This record gives sequence, C-alpha cells and structure tokens, in this order.
Amino acid sequence: MFDLATIDHLLTTTRSVRKRLDLSRPVEPEVIERCLEIATQAPSGSDRQRWHFVVITDATLRQSIAEIYRRSFAAYFGAPQGPHGGRYTPTNALQASAIYLAEHFHEIPVMVLFCYEGRVEQQGVTAQASLYGSILPAAWSFMLALRSRGLGSVWTTLHLQEEAEVAALLGLPAHLTQAVLLPVAYYTGDDFRPAQRAPASERTHWNGWKQRRAPDEPGEGT
Repeated sequence: MFDLATIDHLLTTTRSVRKRLDLSRPVEPEVIERCLEIATQAPSGSDRQRWHFVVITDATLRQSIAEIYRRSFAAYFGAPQGPHGGRYTPTNALQASAIYLAEHFHEIPVMVLFCYEGRVEQQGVTAQASLYGSILPAAWSFMLALRSRGLGSVWTTLHLQEEAEVAALLGLPAHLTQAVLLPVAYYTGDDFRPAQRAPASERTHWNGWKQRRAPDEPGEGT
C-alpha cells in the first residue's frame, strides 16, 4: 500500500513555480534524465511512445528562446482578449509572477520541450485528442517527479505563437508537434500548499449532465 498522505500531498502541492525558482543553482543532468525516465511511464496512445524531450541548457539557446517567449508574452498581454474569448484578468499576484518569469526566462538553468511525432491541426478531434493525450500526461508526470526531488516548473505554451522559429532554432523536424515548454530549476522554500479550487462536486456529473449522485450510490472513499 502507498502512504496516501504523502501521495496526496505531492499531488495537491505541485504548483506552478515562477518567482521561487532558484536561478543561481545548477541542475544536475542526471536528475533531469531520471525524471524523464519516470515520465515515460505515462500513458501513450496504442503504446506508440512517439514522444521526444528536448533538453535545453546552452546559454545562447536559452537566451534566444527567452526572447521568443517574451515577444509572445507581450503579444498575449497586449491582446484585448484572452485565448478563450474572455478578457484576460489575472489576479495581481498572478500577473506579477508571470511578468517575473518572462523577465527572467533566460536565467532558467534548464528548459525541457515536450514534443510528439505527428501534426494534427487539419485532422479531427479524435486525432487531436490522441496526440495531446499521448504527451501531456508525460509532462505532468515529469513535473511530479521534479517536485519530489526539490525542483519546480511551470506549464508554458506561449512560445507556440512562434513555434516555427523555435523549431528552426533547435533543428526540429517539421513533423514534430511541440506541446509544452517546462522551465526547470530547484525551488526555494517548501511551504507549497493546495490552491483554492472550486469543489469537484460542483463540476461532477453522475450518469448524465448536471445529474447528482443518487443517495443509494456508494459513499466517498478515502
């Protein structure tokens, strides 16, 4: 049996880390490699394992990617609307944290770009779900493995506004889809706590849309 308290703590306190990334401390390549090995145990559609992990430590490459990220960041914040149609209105703390990350992106010691073979922009929802469902779980597993070893990261996709430029910079083949770019560093302090979230019960539907669990359904487990 697992120690549920420890596992639940890991799952509920693996946060997006921006300001608390230790930009001065080197990250051992062996740690990255081990966390990536763990990530490959994530689900992969039809067990194809067509993922690729591009680890970026070269200072010149990190600087170039940071410049791309900052351009995309500026375009995102300057747009009248966010990516889902609603006006982008983050909290002050979140906005300050995001700005800090953009300003210091070039100082991040390691960046890991999660990619998958294939392009699905012109394909249907099944192909799209299959591709992203075969790479994003690995990225989350990687973040959990980092957290358990004292390292942090944050989910970023803004660079995809200039995906072709990043591909050219890194020599990526045209058939590769970039999914998420994870900046990686050791974090400072260890007082991470669960975030404020709407209760899952408000978004849970039993046997149909907006249907509640029947009284005779089994109760909550532990």
